[in-house]
Amino acid sequence: MLCPHSPWRSVCRISALPVLPQPCSASWGRSAIRFVTLQQCGKCPPASLVSQCRAERAHCWELLPPCVRVHYLSLHPHALSCSSRCLLFWVSVAAGILGMFQLRRGSVPDPGPKPENAITIAVSSRALFRMEEEQKIYNEQGVEAYVKYQLDHENEPFLPGAAFPFVKALEAVNTQLRELYPDSEELFDIVLMTNNHAQVGVRLINSINHYDLFIERFCMTGGNSPIGYLKAYHTNLYLSSDAEKVSGAIEEGIAAATIFSPSKDLEVSEKQLRVAFDGDAVLFSDESEQIVKAHGLDMFFEHEKAHENNPLAQGPLKGFLEALGKLQKKFYSKGLRMECPIRTYLVTARSAASSGARALKTLRSWGLETDEALFLAGAPKGPLLKKIRPHIFFDDQMFHVEGAKEMGTVAAHVPYGVAQKHKRPLQEKQPQNSK
Repeated sequence: MLCPHSPWRSVCRISALPVLPQPCSASWGRSAIRFVTLQQCGKCPPASLVSQCRAERAHCWELLPPCVRVHYLSLHPHALSCSSRCLLFWVSVAAGILGMFQLRRGSVPDPGPKPENAITIAVSSRALFRMEEEQKIYNEQGVEAYVKYQLDHENEPFLPGAAFPFVKALEAVNTQLRELYPDSEELFDIVLMTNNHAQVGVRLINSINHYDLFIERFCMTGGNSPIGYLKAYHTNLYLSSDAEKVSGAIEEGIAAATIFSPSKDLEVSEKQLRVAFDGDAVLFSDESEQIVKAHGLDMFFEHEKAHENNPLAQGPLKGFLEALGKLQKKFYSKGLRMECPIRTYLVTARSAASSGARALKTLRSWGLETDEALFLAGAPKGPLLKKIRPHIFFDDQMFHVEGAKEMGTVAAHVPYGVAQKHKRPLQEKQPQNSK
């Protein structure tokens, strides 16, 4: 009989094992999850990972109530004296479902401290992988059929989605940063943020390991809003294919964008992360766009000339550009400015002669810069983006997003500004290293 100390009876249907009690943190099972999935993929876990898993096992074992220990040993009497991975699997199952049951009780689990100075990028599962077929089953047949389909196909990896090249580029930058700064935690910290049912997690983990992605943080909300979790993770950027969730994040002052797959594939760099930003209502506030909407272009040009030396207020993605700039400087300090694996672009409909100076002076006042600035004076952005080949392009106007998609660029819509539903100005955030 399952120990009454634990309410998480669903685990028995997965592994016939009890799970971690409430005091245990899901983060302690992180290494065990990676250990198990590496073995499932036929890969040999490194010795350092095995040692860490053993330490986690001992730590979690000490926290279990005596009645749970007895129950576990009755099922696996040799677990503590052999080198089998059964207890590691138990830890991974426990960590994987802990968040779901805490969510049912109405609490948001503490994800553990964010690595100091890390840049947290939260990506939804449907942004990272292509899940159109699975989503169709969910919409037409419901959650039970959806979960069953995922379980039946959990050994089949998902195909890469719109955010996949971007995530791969983030990890390529991390690799170079680790080589230059072995002890630094100023890296990209990628979190998979999904409203999927917890049992879908196995297929997601298998897919991540199939593509050799290094994503250790998972948050499966079981259909609930991710906003509370985004805040708990101190998220610097949230990418999702769900426009409603993105809008909710923007409302809460979190940098977010709805990501779209391009109409055709365009090869992007595997060695250099390239990020392109629109200016107004993306990096900057929508102050100038409000003038255009209310009074037309002539008044806009006059306004920009008169306020050329007055910096624009920040937009929703200013903080992300700032985070990229900090990482770039780490490469510059090693004499790698020309070989920097991060390159940023300002791609704006502004005219250089009539309104470009204010945009550049605003960036300068913030202590920021982009590697390239392209002022298109209203011309389509798609052709230039095709030349740049960014991993992602952010814009607040769907017209430009659609144009970028048609030319093969992964584009992301930022629902902020006078043309959008959301008009609340963002507050300046405190540096993450103070948290």
